[in-house]
Amino acid sequence: MDLEADVTDTTAPAPASKGLPARLFGVLLSPRATYAEIAARPHWFGALAFAIGVGALATFVFLSSQVGQQAMFDQQIKAMESFGMRITDQMYTQMESRMAFAKYTGPIGQVVAFSLGSLITAGILLGIFNALVGGDARFKQVYAIVAHSYVILTISQIFGLSLGYARESMSGATNLAVFFPFLEETGFVARFLGSIDLFLTWWIVSLSIGLAVLYRKRTGPIACTLLGIYVVIALAIALVRTALAGA
Repeated sequence: MDLEADVTDTTAPAPASKGLPARLFGVLLSPRATYAEIAARPHWFGALAFAIGVGALATFVFLSSQVGQQAMFDQQIKAMESFGMRITDQMYTQMESRMAFAKYTGPIGQVVAFSLGSLITAGILLGIFNALVGGDARFKQVYAIVAHSYVILTISQIFGLSLGYARESMSGATNLAVFFPFLEETGFVARFLGSIDLFLTWWIVSLSIGLAVLYRKRTGPIACTLLGIYVVIALAIALVRTALAGA
């Protein structure tokens, strides 16, 4: 009887893989356990298709409205001026005329950006972690983790577009600058805080958890390193914008 029990336990089938909805919700609610499942069974296509499809659809709907087009147009003008660019009447007219096609070019641009961005991010992370920590992860595993973490960026986009439509403005409402309304908008500190988005911070922490699970490392050091890089990039952007605006 004992021998039969041992044989039964040894040959028991592995638990079934979680479906896509369970994995996506798992990244939000129980990331460590979910990323462990993703690392063991690195299915990436469904998660990436979800992020790209939902994001592109949300962009199309937003830019199909007059409110969305005007909000995006104003944001583009503001962004160019923040880098010290002078907008001529001819440039203004050309940009305004292109907004009629934004509902098509916007989603296409997002598909390209998400597709290339996920590949580049996974490739960089694989190279760094396999080289520096002596890991042996496969590209498919890292790519699957990156693809599933994109659910957070999708939520960020839907939230941002919905808020932008309600406010008729795409000015950042999920960055650290919103907690300091008394700061001068064109000042260095305000520009720096405005470059740090709360959803991007959440995404980096989630991605760090996935990498920690995959490489069997502590999450803290990985998250601190990636967040540190993000802060340095935000600092550089703020410095450049401040310098160009003052030129």
